Amino acid sequence: MSENRGVVYIEQGKVEVQSIPFPKLQTPSGRKIGHGVILRVVSTNICGSDQHMVRGRTTAPAGLVLGHEITGEVIEVGSDVETLSVGDLVSVPFNVACGRCQTCKEQHTGVCLSVNPSRAGGAYGYVDMGGWIGGQAEYVMVPYADFNLLRFPDKAQAMGKIRDLTCLSDILPTGFHGAVTAGVGPGTTVYVAGAGPVGLAAAASARLLGAAVVIVGDINPARLEHARKVGFETVDLSQDATLGEQIEQILGTPEVDCAVDCVGFEARGHGHAGAQHEAPATVLNSLMEITRAAGKIGIPGLYVTDDPGAADAAARQGSLSIRLGLGWAKSHSFHTGQTPVMKYNRQLMQAILWDRINIAEIVGVQLITLDEAPAGYAAFDAGAPKKYVIDPHGLLAKAA
Repeated sequence: MSENRGVVYIEQGKVEVQSIPFPKLQTPSGRKIGHGVILRVVSTNICGSDQHMVRGRTTAPAGLVLGHEITGEVIEVGSDVETLSVGDLVSVPFNVACGRCQTCKEQHTGVCLSVNPSRAGGAYGYVDMGGWIGGQAEYVMVPYADFNLLRFPDKAQAMGKIRDLTCLSDILPTGFHGAVTAGVGPGTTVYVAGAGPVGLAAAASARLLGAAVVIVGDINPARLEHARKVGFETVDLSQDATLGEQIEQILGTPEVDCAVDCVGFEARGHGHAGAQHEAPATVLNSLMEITRAAGKIGIPGLYVTDDPGAADAAARQGSLSIRLGLGWAKSHSFHTGQTPVMKYNRQLMQAILWDRINIAEIVGVQLITLDEAPAGYAAFDAGAPKKYVIDPHGLLAKAA
């Protein structure tokens, strides 16, 4: 095989489907490897963090092949691969991890020390994440395959649940990680900032973990309506009532036990006027206000070290006006950083296969073709309550 197509970042606000090189078993620097596999991509999802790059809010270069949420079928195995075979159907954690360094051995695969010469942590198709080619394409190469890949035990069963299982590469483990690190457990009250796909995945995870009440906040009416339809309480942050006042209307108290930030640095202010303006620290500050003393805040929402599109010089360097003193006074715990997907994906696979969570319905999975990817990016950016899943070979449509 020699033909391959993928979604390429062109310039701010624009992506195109182009012919790209067929993957080889080699590193971004060109060194040949035996520990990788080549996948025929079965599904590959558009992520909110992809949108940060497309909006010009990172230093992503033109020509970057996008995509870090990948499910695929093995079509070629390297000489050193021992546990995978041609034909296996696998989920690809978005973290590129070696399995050999100190952080990988400690299950901190989001900050692998070996796969990115610039900093700790690697990912497919993402700026400053090691140069690994993205998977919004027909074919992709995955290194350290024995360590990285989650093989589905029954291929036919997995294809029957593929709309849910495609969420295992990032969105569901990320939401679950946010809920776990926020201390969600049986009987807890939880607030999730953001009704996009990650926020809904966090809300679903909180429900799976036994939360008594899950409240989702956003300014997008379509997303809030969808969140209500799938069983969550909601607050509308475009209203002039404060977040605490709206939470009190639901719980009888203005505080929750746990909170999860699924918005990140492109946040908007609260209230009718504030919702029109970007306020990158507003989510973290509001979560400290409404989380009870000694509570925890999970922060899977993305924050960047460089934001060329920020409104002020400090935010352009990732410096935000966070009320750390408030969090300190309330003895809050904060957990940040990339999700270590492999810490959770096998258990979440079982939850999907045994009908413990219907994540595709909750996040609004919408199948599109590879050629429809630019339109999917535009619709997602406009706030559609959907999780756009690219079906590059038409395999998901056949499985439906």
